[in-house]
Amino acid sequence: MMLMKTGFSGMSAERLGRIDDFLQRKYIDSGKLPGTLTMIARRGEIAHLGVRGLADVERGTPVAEDTIWRIYSMTKPITSIAFMMLVEEGLVALDDPVHRFIPEWRNLGVFAGGTHRTGFQTTRPARPMLMIDLLRHTSGLTYGFQLRTNVDAAYRAAKIGEIEKAGDLDQFIATLGKLPLEFSPGEKWNYSVATDVLGYLVQKIGGEPFEAFLKRRILDPLGMVDTGFQVPAGAGARFASCYQPTRDGGLELQDDMATSSYLEAPGFVSGGGGLVSTAGDYMKFAQALLDGGVGNGHRLVGRKTLELMTANHLPGGVDLPALSVSLFSEASYSGVGFGLGFANTIDPAKTLTPGSVGDYYWGGAASTFFWVDPVEELIAIFMTQLIPSSTYPVRRELRTMVYAALDD
Repeated sequence: MMLMKTGFSGMSAERLGRIDDFLQRKYIDSGKLPGTLTMIARRGEIAHLGVRGLADVERGTPVAEDTIWRIYSMTKPITSIAFMMLVEEGLVALDDPVHRFIPEWRNLGVFAGGTHRTGFQTTRPARPMLMIDLLRHTSGLTYGFQLRTNVDAAYRAAKIGEIEKAGDLDQFIATLGKLPLEFSPGEKWNYSVATDVLGYLVQKIGGEPFEAFLKRRILDPLGMVDTGFQVPAGAGARFASCYQPTRDGGLELQDDMATSSYLEAPGFVSGGGGLVSTAGDYMKFAQALLDGGVGNGHRLVGRKTLELMTANHLPGGVDLPALSVSLFSEASYSGVGFGLGFANTIDPAKTLTPGSVGDYYWGGAASTFFWVDPVEELIAIFMTQLIPSSTYPVRRELRTMVYAALDD
């Protein structure tokens, strides 16, 4: 579907305008965020585009519609779609053990004691890790930045799961195979490097480099010309700098757009968090999801595959608080389930924010966020560059204000 402005979105322009005023007053004028871009589509048309503040504070470069952003974990839904393409082709199944394609992982153990310095004690898992565990984060893997357990510490020592990733995918898989799991697969939920493992599997099963697969099968067909694992050649001036909060509520530079590692091809191609993109590009992807897997005349996945991906796959149909062992993720918890690459709303009342049963979403470490609401035929994309994403409640505030703008 080609997005355009037709006036049939059924959203209040006055109420949508409040979003920009709110972001300007609370976050940009106060120096909490450098700049923001909000893009909202409903019923196949762009209902609102709000551009405020600076993409690069030091140089005074304003945010523009075509600003390129680090989307970090908003990479995960794209990687998950890539993996499900292979499932549709019969090359892999959701209940396949991961060791079918990573045989050195056949005997992974579950943490029972020790540290990476003294050595770990492990027990046998109740069952092998399955592909579905990677997609829904019930694998037993973790992120080093969780700062919670001895296994997290081992990830940090091995430089696994950091924002800037060292090595390559083969080294990553080999190192992970030497570390214990946090828990037996399927028993708990923990946000993790699992989607980076999916990127490796897409590469191995698909028979071509992961970045080439994404470009050929998803990015090029959708016309996502500014999306990739590095800033496109000649587009460096459109790349935003990234910031982190200071103790007094201001900003300090975290990654300078002029010297960023994203200006060059990475050694580690991260399916969990490596892409840069524009709001317009990501809208093309999100619209393809809303349209049942079809975008720009190309079918990415089947409608029923997408319905499967956006259903709640947490064992027992519970929400995240019932299964999660960590406090960190790109979603709130109560009333929220998790599918195959997306969080999803299963009980809007429990979330304490407006929404619909079955809306799905995710965000990135630099406070970016998107969601798709099939009931309301609604997509919202929010771009900024502030690490960590938990600094301010801007995602909850944005959801509230967007839904308040619905007229019908």
